[in-house]
Amino acid sequence: MAYTSNLISGTLDLLVLSLLKQKDTYAYEISKDILNYSEGLLELSLNSIYTVLYKFEKENMVTEYSILVGRKRTRIYYHLEPLGEEYLDALSKDYFRISEGVNKVLHSAANPENETI
Repeated sequence: MAYTSNLISGTLDLLVLSLLKQKDTYAYEISKDILNYSEGLLELSLNSIYTVLYKFEKENMVTEYSILVGRKRTRIYYHLEPLGEEYLDALSKDYFRISEGVNKVLHSAANPENETI
């Protein structure tokens, strides 16, 4: 549904940066962690994850490095830089403030008899 994808795209930056704050990781692991931590509620495409990671790399919020896995295959890991951590802090504050406001509106709309003026 379009509404869901709009809500997810607005929070994808926050999700990716939060996971990178925990540890350096790669795109596939980020998508699996989001799926697992959300208990199956958020299933995001790798393209979505890569789009965010490339944007953050261009903005110097993350850096990447390669690790050889197996004999010939390399895996690209992403690392959260201080600029990315600052952005994550700002996003988190905004997210929690907006979530609180949305919850209050939804609660008031569902229970109009409890409204105080």
